[in-house]
Amino acid sequence: MKITVWNENRHEKTNPVVAEIYPEGIHGTIAAFLEDAGHQVQTATLDEPEHGLTNTVLQETDVLVWWGHVAHDEVDDTAVEKVVQRVHDGMGLIVLHSGHFSKVFKKLMGTSCDLKWREADEKERVWVVDPTHPITEGLGEYIELEKEEMYGEHFDIPTPDELVFVSWFAGGEVFRSGATFKRGRGKIFYFRPGHETYPTYHQKDIQQVIKNAANWAANNNTPKPVRGNAEPLEDLSR
Repeated sequence: MKITVWNENRHEKTNPVVAEIYPEGIHGTIAAFLEDAGHQVQTATLDEPEHGLTNTVLQETDVLVWWGHVAHDEVDDTAVEKVVQRVHDGMGLIVLHSGHFSKVFKKLMGTSCDLKWREADEKERVWVVDPTHPITEGLGEYIELEKEEMYGEHFDIPTPDELVFVSWFAGGEVFRSGATFKRGRGKIFYFRPGHETYPTYHQKDIQQVIKNAANWAANNNTPKPVRGNAEPLEDLSR
């Protein structure tokens, strides 16, 4: 599978805490464990020409992983349209943490994607609520994160096709933290954990979810519908 991991790569350059946790960038950490799983992985970042999302890169990408936070508005609308079209054409998309506010995710959802949030070093339990789903393969009943940023309901997204995880936070909030959607031929998975000042993407269970999600989101050469005026398959003259 060919996977592209996209990241703003801004916090890593300006925040020494983030740089220490992710010396190769958040994208580098994610790319490394996906490569270890046997995939062909490349990275792309905001400040590259075309944000690293050239037509060639997108056409060759089976699954795109997206992490963004402070620079959503800097993503060019042309790149957004290209990504959205590729999802409709069958590219898988995994949106992580604050990528919920990215132009790409909001356009695909058609809602504000707004939520409650708080940074208070809270414990998070990510509960598996659909133990039959392939994204949960290899997990226990829940994933526990010692410290994370809180996201709380109401999360302004469309009703998910499938709800896979629900998080509980020490402050009392809950959140739909793992949800799937389909747009055209493409499959989308949103996964909440991953605040930049915590080592969340180094945790094995979190890595397992992302690896599982990549396998789930891949198109696997499914049929491409043909639309428009169509000739009959049978002889209609009789």
